[in-house]
Amino acid sequence: MIFIRPATPEDVPIIRLLAIATWWTNYRPILKSEQIDYMLETMYSEEVLKNIITFKEQDFLLLLEEDKPVAFSAHSIRCENDEIYKLHKLYCHPNYQGKGYGMLLLQEVEKLVLIKGKNILDLNVNKYNAAKLFYERMGFEVVYEEDIPIGHFWMNDFVMRKILC
Repeated sequence: MIFIRPATPEDVPIIRLLAIATWWTNYRPILKSEQIDYMLETMYSEEVLKNIITFKEQDFLLLLEEDKPVAFSAHSIRCENDEIYKLHKLYCHPNYQGKGYGMLLLQEVEKLVLIKGKNILDLNVNKYNAAKLFYERMGFEVVYEEDIPIGHFWMNDFVMRKILC
């Protein structure tokens, strides 16, 4: 049975483990190991994740298969435009990819955004990440490119957008 629920600060260790597993699998072909290590410590340390969830900076969802957490997402209103929501994170453990869990999480995020009275959802995806094709299949389109400095590294991304109905 598949179940999606809001994540709590108690879920931080499992979210971190899911992030580590997915980042190494998904980003090893396109980023240097040093950048993956840096990004995981900068964005996915237990302290950072706990603060984000506790202070509701982003709404995290956890997808469970038979009570086992296998995927997560995080979204929030865009700080620079409160008419747009942003999907910050959507990761599924590599052993569970291809089962439609990313699609289920994304659909749940879209539903929550619509409930909040908004209909625009943005996300960033690395220009070389195969996930771009997934997002295109889910109705997102590239609206612009941006290069974001993270420490002494760069995130070279497409910003994709979907108008929700």
